[in-house]
Amino acid sequence: MERKGVITMGGNPMTLIGPELKVGDKAPAFTLHDMGLAPVTLGDFSGKVKIISVTPSIDTPVCDAQAHQFNEDAAALGSGVVILNVSMDLPFALGRYCAAEGIDSVKTLSDYYDASFGSGWGVLIKELRLLCRAVFVLDDHDVIRYAQIVPEVTHAVDFDAALKAAKKLL
Repeated sequence: MERKGVITMGGNPMTLIGPELKVGDKAPAFTLHDMGLAPVTLGDFSGKVKIISVTPSIDTPVCDAQAHQFNEDAAALGSGVVILNVSMDLPFALGRYCAAEGIDSVKTLSDYYDASFGSGWGVLIKELRLLCRAVFVLDDHDVIRYAQIVPEVTHAVDFDAALKAAKKLL
């Protein structure tokens, strides 16, 4: 499924591949890879509230700011919440970035292998094979309770709204 006109990047219209996920939908299962290339699934975080922060590439200023902001926010949320940062960056690059930037409270995961997260969650940009900027909040039963696809990829997510949604689930 292709969805045109949902997002732009630098003002240029882009096409998203995959379904439009909405509040109340059951989150699609996924397998991503961590910095050591180990597979990580949605089920690995069973019973926790999840904030899934989606970025095009950790090496851009807005993505960097998003990772830092959620890393800071993670400490205040406690152990009942896990924050995942998902991008198409190679796991090795994510490892270098996290070590250099002190990102240690957010789990950084890569969809590089087959882009199945991107296409399954409706956040894969067809023209670039990157993920768009988005944030999802899932309850402890993996139901989507907040979803934001940022219309212009170079703009930031609404951190306050995502955090408010997560806190309501605790």
